Amino acid sequence: MVMSFRVSDLQMLLGFVGRSKSGLKHELVTRALQLVQFDCSPEVFKKIKELYETRYAKKSSEPGQPQPQQHRSPEALSIHSSYDRGSTVARTSISTTNIDYPALYGKYLNGLGRLPPKVVKPEVRLVKLPFYTTLDELLKPTELVPQNNEKLQESPCIFALTPRQVELIRNSRELQPGVKSVQVVLRICYTDTSSPQEDQYPPNIAVKVNHSYCSVPGYYPSNKPGVEPKRPCRPINLTHLMYLSAATNRITVTWGNYGKSYSVGLYLVRQMTSAELLQRLKTIGIKHPELCKALVKEKLRLDPDSEIATTGVRVSLICPLVKMRLSVPCRAETCAHLQCFDAVFYLQMNEKKPTWMCPVCDKPAPYDQLIIDGLLSKILTECEDADEIEYLVDGSWCPIRAEKERSCSPQCPILVLGSSDVNGLLPTPNSNGENGKATADVVDLTLDSSSSEEEEEEDEEDDDDDDGPQPKRRCSYEKGLVSAC
Repeated sequence: MVMSFRVSDLQMLLGFVGRSKSGLKHELVTRALQLVQFDCSPEVFKKIKELYETRYAKKSSEPGQPQPQQHRSPEALSIHSSYDRGSTVARTSISTTNIDYPALYGKYLNGLGRLPPKVVKPEVRLVKLPFYTTLDELLKPTELVPQNNEKLQESPCIFALTPRQVELIRNSRELQPGVKSVQVVLRICYTDTSSPQEDQYPPNIAVKVNHSYCSVPGYYPSNKPGVEPKRPCRPINLTHLMYLSAATNRITVTWGNYGKSYSVGLYLVRQMTSAELLQRLKTIGIKHPELCKALVKEKLRLDPDSEIATTGVRVSLICPLVKMRLSVPCRAETCAHLQCFDAVFYLQMNEKKPTWMCPVCDKPAPYDQLIIDGLLSKILTECEDADEIEYLVDGSWCPIRAEKERSCSPQCPILVLGSSDVNGLLPTPNSNGENGKATADVVDLTLDSSSSEEEEEEDEEDDDDDDGPQPKRRCSYEKGLVSAC
């Protein structure tokens, strides 16, 4: 039926579900067929039947127009068996009471390879998320098309879950109270077919599921002045607001139309935890110690073009993330360094705030590029009393232990204030010292300097009385001090 629609009929059908109505007829036909395959809801098929009957009812009312062959029997409908317009098309009659729409159009869509190459367009692809395993694709990434010139747009989407999908959600375990591990998530990205796209929210986004609004991740607070807060763009979990039955679910995405084009997709996923990803990494991501040893030799190999020969490289056994001893040494295969970080804390941090950046070189370190260093894991079990090792040219290693504090007696005597030696009991040093060498003068800092000054002043006064008139008295302040008098 969809193949026999006119452009106006196709536009009405696509507009009914909020899809793009622009493009040539063969593009609209392909979009409508994809709609039938992936949005198998009673409302959609009711609209298709309504448009089909309306069109042929108008044809039959026109004089001189022969009635279509498929309407000779009131209980028969027909569908084209080929897309080739130039050939004589055979028609197959199907009873309306026994039509299985999803199976019918799904069978036709399996032959999309027969369509002209112009119809096949590159699709928007989303990047794979390590913490989400895709089970089913409920709606392929579909462009959000503005319906008018308003800044705030609404795009509806209708779909229904199959009994198998409902059973998967109900029987899945809970990650936390009210949050199932199997979820229906909404993902939004830029409409760009050049490469897999990361999740990106449009401005003023709001998501309504049936009759309730779904919470969207907020912005990260920014402590730096003048820096706009960033929003973590993650898949939006819609499961708790959906009808877990054969009933139709309606999702409405409200978004700001500011020139950029966005696409939305719906997926049935299983959310993983950091512990599950760690276990998977331990199963398939351990690099053999001999391979790691060969990598060390490659790093320390003599470079004929270099004037500096590297005899060893130091590697810390402390994780740069948490400053604790490594438990599961890990790094990305794309990293050029031998230093590792702890896989446990790295996965936990990316579970909370996914960045997937290496803490050593600050370059991308995605999950599928992570490896566990088998050589360093072996070293950690053998070397427990050192926090650093050094790899040598032949691939061997040696621990680097911290130097112990030197316990040596002081060469000079220590003067303890308030001791018996301070109270005038210090031995008087000889002028020549013990070995004929002059010894340093010892100054007793505890003696009262005021008494010695008074004695000097009295001696000066006696001398002045004998010599003549007393000159002006000099202040005994030290150089650089100014009297407050």
